[in-house]
Amino acid sequence: MNDPIGDMLTRIRNASMRGKSTVMTPASKMRERVLGVLADEGYIRGFEATTGKDGHPAIEISLKYFDGAPVIREMKRVSKPGRRVYLGVKDIPSVRQGLGVSIVSTPKGVMSDASARSHNVGGEVLCTIF
Repeated sequence: MNDPIGDMLTRIRNASMRGKSTVMTPASKMRERVLGVLADEGYIRGFEATTGKDGHPAIEISLKYFDGAPVIREMKRVSKPGRRVYLGVKDIPSVRQGLGVSIVSTPKGVMSDASARSHNVGGEVLCTIF
């Protein structure tokens, strides 16, 4: 697998379109950090580390819905393996006039765009969520 973050976002997108309550993804520290930001921002109910059917470590993600519609309307991968996108703190984009969130990997950890601005750090923009 070349893009584990993109794979996780696609799994979440597909499961939410099908109305699933949970979705499984292979475990990694970076995926856990991105999911932590999504949980803190209120886009998912939560996640927990489990073991998959094949015995490998996995993460079970609990999706969130409001009035039967998925809370996550749009997920877009910004920095891809073929084209990394690094931005300074002043250049981090605001998603949908502040209604969405950008997830940024900084030297101080993976955080939302608002946290990156408050900590005055830039980094790699992983994805945008609305």
